[in-house]
Amino acid sequence: MTAVDVVAGPTPAPAPAPPTVGRPGRSGRSGRPGRSGRVARLAGHLTRATADLVALTRPRQWIKNLFAVPLALLDAPVWSATTLARIGWAVLLFTLASSLVYAVNDVADRRLDRGHPVKRARPVASGRISPAGAALFAAVLGALLILAITAGPAMSWWPLAAYLGLNLAYSRWLKHVPLLDICVVAAGFVLRVVLGYAATGGPVAVWLLTSVFATCLVLILGKRRQELAVAGATHRPALRGYNLGLVDQLLTVNATVAVVGFLLYLRSEAPVGVYRNALLLAAVPLTLFGVSRYLQAVLVRRGGGDPVRTLLRDRFIVATTALLAAVVGVALFAAHHQPSS
Repeated sequence: MTAVDVVAGPTPAPAPAPPTVGRPGRSGRSGRPGRSGRVARLAGHLTRATADLVALTRPRQWIKNLFAVPLALLDAPVWSATTLARIGWAVLLFTLASSLVYAVNDVADRRLDRGHPVKRARPVASGRISPAGAALFAAVLGALLILAITAGPAMSWWPLAAYLGLNLAYSRWLKHVPLLDICVVAAGFVLRVVLGYAATGGPVAVWLLTSVFATCLVLILGKRRQELAVAGATHRPALRGYNLGLVDQLLTVNATVAVVGFLLYLRSEAPVGVYRNALLLAAVPLTLFGVSRYLQAVLVRRGGGDPVRTLLRDRFIVATTALLAAVVGVALFAAHHQPSS
């Protein structure tokens, strides 16, 4: 012991800290969450619930409406602000209608989706949204659709009604009938284009609708082929009526019809005037290459399970489609602005 220790004596122990009194909105020593913690958790729950509801509408599929409905502009008598606004409204209506259909289908297919390696992550199949919650959300979408129809411009709405009725029958029965199941889905895209014609008031081009129908069958068959190769026929009952040989044959037939139908549209129905032959010369190789590239993605690279993803992620298909659209657009513009003799 040193002299300092003798003089100073033992070091006193530190006084205990006073108990912390919890303030409103903060966590105290009791471990109970404060108001800020509850608010943060509530905000997290709302964010996840909102994300699941958005996923239920499959926003990646909205691009189908953006591509299909405006096809009617090819035959529109004039491209005015009013025409473009009506087309935009038709796209909005079909986006609401297709989102409603996706929500209903997810409720109807939840048991089958749970056995699929990818679809089991959907909100209803995974249990993140209850069937009752999804049905209520579908009802809200239906109310919004009726409100949009009432508030929008006057036009023929029968393609929209036919789409909803056809998909209701699809969810209940038609999706289990081989071949008829893919035709119903393809018909939905034709109805999108028909609604576009109703919005523009232009004459319906039969060969263009034929090409749209066959092209959609090619995309759907590519998806069915992927499902057969990955999960077999257990996930989708209608797949028992298919095999890889049949799907490959149907892909060839419908790809041929899609190309021929589009070229016949350009040859006989497209309003391109004297530029028709020049347009055909440019469109033939581009159309054939684009379709062939997609078939290569399905048959060689085993893609096609998500047609939208396959189309948008293949830079050759994107470039070919953009070039074809540019060529057709230039021909339409030149024909509409051709000086009168």
